[in-house]
Amino acid sequence: MQTATQNDFITTEDYLASEESSDVRHEYLGGMVYAMAGASRDHNIIALNLAVFLRQHLQGGPCKIHMSDIRVNFKIRDDEYYYYPDIVVTCDKRDTHPRFVRHPNLIIEVSSPSTERIDRREKFLAYTTIDSLDEYVLVPQTGSEITVFRRANGWRVEKLSGENAELTLTSLQAALPRAAVYEGI
Repeated sequence: MQTATQNDFITTEDYLASEESSDVRHEYLGGMVYAMAGASRDHNIIALNLAVFLRQHLQGGPCKIHMSDIRVNFKIRDDEYYYYPDIVVTCDKRDTHPRFVRHPNLIIEVSSPSTERIDRREKFLAYTTIDSLDEYVLVPQTGSEITVFRRANGWRVEKLSGENAELTLTSLQAALPRAAVYEGI
């Protein structure tokens, strides 16, 4: 991701208008805009594996799954934020906007060595301010430890590694073998 400078501040309205015609996706953090890096094939395979599983699991129910082109929108204090998570699930009837979700239940980020620090620190701190969010999952492309953050009397962390581990998403009453997350890698 490129970094913004103090002179790069733009309004939420200008960000939303420019994003409609942009060939490059940008995240918006309280007036600062950051270009998104492209994804690798492994990144896409992992995100697709998770999305297919979740789509099948959620089919016929009230929850909706969205992939990388739908933003999550929220406020921290008076600052507006727009992130593009790899996968977001919302079960809230109020989420009707065609371009973003405001009431996510689950957010999944597929991290690379270059994005892991941002996903683990900055996005964790930002996402966990969203009242509706029950789980935030970090899935590294490298196939190492999957991290699940759960809202349960504060945020608790669960780390999954090993061939027989299972990714359990309590917010959706779903479980997926870790091997299925990395199938095709």
